[in-house]
Amino acid sequence: MHRLLLAALLATAAVAGSIAAPAHAGLFDKNPEQVATEAVNKNLIAVTLWVDASWGFRNQGAANALSRAHQAFTSRDYDVVSVEPYIENGDLQGFFVTYQRR
Repeated sequence: MHRLLLAALLATAAVAGSIAAPAHAGLFDKNPEQVATEAVNKNLIAVTLWVDASWGFRNQGAANALSRAHQAFTSRDYDVVSVEPYIENGDLQGFFVTYQRR
């Protein structure tokens, strides 16, 4: 999984060097719809989003949050590149999700 993420980021950096549009942005503490809209408006090639799983029922809440994020981005022509869980002290805190424009 880490090799896939690294390859995607390197490819994004290579493409960014050849065009004027911003290549990548890390957007945190925003809802997925807002982040997806900003990504389209800014013509971003790739976006990394934090999906929080530290509230409520982690299993169902995290799955629903990831589903909402995926729906927001796929409806705007972005594909999932990587989903990396963040675990602290044995507890799932959330996910770093990277999307890339088709």
